[in-house]
Amino acid sequence: MQRRQFLSILGGGVVLAAAAGTGFALTRTPTDALAPWSAAGGSAYAEPRLRALSYAILAPNPHNRQPWQVELKGEDTVVLRVDLERLLPHTDPFSRQITIGLGCFLELMVMAAAETGHRVEIEPFPEGADSERLTTAPVAIARFVEDPDIEPDPLFVHVMARRSNKEPFDTARPVSDQALAAVLASPRHSGRVGGTNAPEEVGAWRKLTEQALQIEIDTPRTYRESVDLFRIGKAEINANPDGIDFSGPMFESLALFGQFSREVALDRTSAGFKQGVEAVLENTRTAMAHVWMVTDGNSRTDQIAAGRDWLRANLAATAQGLGFHPLSQALQEYPEMAAIYQDVHTRLAPDGGTVQMLVRLGYGPEIQVSPRWPLEAKLREA
Repeated sequence: MQRRQFLSILGGGVVLAAAAGTGFALTRTPTDALAPWSAAGGSAYAEPRLRALSYAILAPNPHNRQPWQVELKGEDTVVLRVDLERLLPHTDPFSRQITIGLGCFLELMVMAAAETGHRVEIEPFPEGADSERLTTAPVAIARFVEDPDIEPDPLFVHVMARRSNKEPFDTARPVSDQALAAVLASPRHSGRVGGTNAPEEVGAWRKLTEQALQIEIDTPRTYRESVDLFRIGKAEINANPDGIDFSGPMFESLALFGQFSREVALDRTSAGFKQGVEAVLENTRTAMAHVWMVTDGNSRTDQIAAGRDWLRANLAATAQGLGFHPLSQALQEYPEMAAIYQDVHTRLAPDGGTVQMLVRLGYGPEIQVSPRWPLEAKLREA
């Protein structure tokens, strides 16, 4: 299940009446959980590393787990580690997607550092890496170096507008060849990036990604992993500004009247479950283009590089006014998804390699930013 997609559930008079009150709506915004977006780059983060990190925490990442922990060492170094309590063992058993999210974090940190005239030298996995699991060893050591010749990254201006848009796209608005080409031209670090806006090919990917999403929902442990991360309503989101958030007066009203909860979401006989599934499947059915990324290898360093470029592709899509929604289900590495996983690799990497990311593009509605833990919650003593 994905956020903001229960809007069609039990949309009866009680819910609509509760949602219609302006005062009620104004008090349902989880302001504390959204504050890191407005705080990024502010006066509280004057030190160059802190300033860069205040942006890096806004990076996209799987299930919004925000798995990063950072230490400041000396006067110029940042050590990035992964929080092992924030992994996704069922949908991401080898933490490949989590590592990609850490790559997104590093690329956004590098972009933000350039804004203050700093080059960042990154050494990924300096103590080595385990391909089967992540450990407490450093994911990367980053050294900030003043560099008067460093040029700001042109994509950085789109950071505050970047979203992962998990809403239906406008099927009457095609993605132009020029817009698609701009997204495909954005990567700098990793392997082969491809994409299509051809209607027949898009139709085939719509079917495959819908099938993959249905498998994730129909596999009890993978579906439960998502439901356990539901944050429903202002209080829950402010208390735990991570996971899959459902905010706003509609969801608060549904929860208030017992029509939306984690228990309802797990009840496969309920109207809420059935309509919720239909709502999330609508996303795959409204894709207007698809983009993918393939790396020759699948080392942890490859995954970091893929994440760095995935952030760039997201920002490039934002620059084009496009909605950008990762469809990671088809790339998940658990037994029930094996046939889909193999199908994707046969189509996109017939000569070998690993498909690291798959996304749908299109024109969608404006959406709110995702909750974030403040930077202070992610800083650790060296």
